[in-house]
Amino acid sequence: MASYLMQFSFTAQGIQQIKDSPARVEAAKQTVRAMGGEVREFYAILGSAHDTLFILEAPDDAAVARMVLAIGSRGYVRTETHRLFTEEEYGTVIRSLP
Repeated sequence: MASYLMQFSFTAQGIQQIKDSPARVEAAKQTVRAMGGEVREFYAILGSAHDTLFILEAPDDAAVARMVLAIGSRGYVRTETHRLFTEEEYGTVIRSLP
């Protein structure tokens, strides 16, 4: 499975209901699992434009797109997602260069 960084920024609704955030994190993890992925790490972020993040594994980009849309549609966060490459994957890409 591929690795991804999914960053979250609270919306006005999300920050107004911040005390419910831990339950929403668990709900988002369940959404990821239900769509074939697995959250490996969760972090809250200090000093960033983003508030929290997941490091997750998913079968493909389309699955991650579904996850992002499902989580974002609840209205509590906006997301920014990046594909991550392990050191081994990175090496494979570099070795394949002409």
